Amino acid sequence: MLGKLRTYFLTGVVVAAPIAITIWLVWWFVSLFDSLLKPYIPSVYNPDSYLPFTVPGVGLVFALVGITLIGALAANLVGRTLLNFGERTLDRMPIIRSVYKAVKQIFETALSSNASNFSSVGFIGYPREGVNVVCFIARELDSGEIGLEPGITYYSAFMPTTPNPTSGFLFFVEKDQVTILDLTVEEAAKLVISAGLVTPKQMREANVSVADEEDTLSMLIAHPEQVLKPGQKTAPNRKKSAAKKPAKKR
Repeated sequence: MLGKLRTYFLTGVVVAAPIAITIWLVWWFVSLFDSLLKPYIPSVYNPDSYLPFTVPGVGLVFALVGITLIGALAANLVGRTLLNFGERTLDRMPIIRSVYKAVKQIFETALSSNASNFSSVGFIGYPREGVNVVCFIARELDSGEIGLEPGITYYSAFMPTTPNPTSGFLFFVEKDQVTILDLTVEEAAKLVISAGLVTPKQMREANVSVADEEDTLSMLIAHPEQVLKPGQKTAPNRKKSAAKKPAKKR
């Protein structure tokens, strides 16, 4: 009895925890923009001024509208002129210009429609021989591109950390020192996030099981008369299970 209760409790945690954390993060994100922008919204446009309750998300809506207007302004001649003037002003500030350029390059790379995704998943020896880590291969390049003597092919590899794969280390590894794995980037990311608890084999078997269940459910919806009996894994095939009628004697 205690074993079943423990199983039910852990199952409830697995189901409820992601939902609760997602709701909390969304609420925190909305509340952050509300606390920052609502004090500066004119009372005429703030629904909290004439409603008996607080409307969440008003600050986020104004932030989205403002960012869109800034993008539209920067797309024309006047906006580009003002933007260039602001960047030239920042270039005269020793520390601020470095921070601004680095942040701008990160956002341009992350949000660019031409940005490339990781091409494959690899295995590299780190931090010592006999120990391997999973890495994402960004691109293949020549050693001359990174300031070394040209002629050697390198991989630009990103090694994510567990359980947060957005942080990690950048490696430039010789091509023959990397073992390319038969994994998708999504499978490798789940492997890293789960700290090795969820393997690609388990993910593929789970996908096959879900596909089988969906096929069975679709068939039963189309043919409700074919109800599975207890212990029966698949629905009976009417053509195969139909008894052959004896031929009529003349």
